[in-house]
Amino acid sequence: MKFQFVHQQRKNHSIAGLCRAMSVSLSGYFAWRHRPVSKRQREDMVLLAHIKSIHYANYQSYGRGRMSDELKEEGICVGEHRVARIMKQNGLRIVRSQKFKRTTDSDHNHNISPNLLDGDFTYLWTGEGWLYLAVVIDLYSRRVIGWSASRRMKKDLVIDALNKAIALRKPPKGVIFHSDRGSQYCSTKFRKLLAKYKFKQSMSGKGNCYDCEYAIAA
Repeated sequence: MKFQFVHQQRKNHSIAGLCRAMSVSLSGYFAWRHRPVSKRQREDMVLLAHIKSIHYANYQSYGRGRMSDELKEEGICVGEHRVARIMKQNGLRIVRSQKFKRTTDSDHNHNISPNLLDGDFTYLWTGEGWLYLAVVIDLYSRRVIGWSASRRMKKDLVIDALNKAIALRKPPKGVIFHSDRGSQYCSTKFRKLLAKYKFKQSMSGKGNCYDCEYAIAA
């Protein structure tokens, strides 16, 4: 790691000075530099390219757990400890200053349901980055009757939450499910689930993120 640091900083400082500061020999540095790259090192370089891409595409907010999940989505199975090591060695740290994250994607081509109630994912900041929570609330009792959490904002999150609510309460036909205009609630898969149980879909006003409940109402 000391030789790697010297190599990274060689354009800003003299190599000899860096070696003295890091308490390593100049000859040792050049021997390390000309040593053939191992298979593990080549794999780490490929992983680093993927990690950097994900890191900066997501506002530098992913910790090792979330980063590992994203890599698996890309077909790269790697342990969290290895991800943490690569991120630490290359100075990829979580930026914690941003505490707001857009969770409603209303810029889509799906059909919008009318607002039947006059009435987003809830998101939580954790040490491992953002945690997304979908909650279904019974509008009458104000009780949480279904929920689902994930490190990723995916369409199946709201489907899982609604399925749990259905299993718990077994609501009758004709109840209203109200939400915001997010693409998760406009997806074909989600609408098919509502149609299966003969639920009516309702959505909040455009641009009004506070006019929403993930609610079931008779």
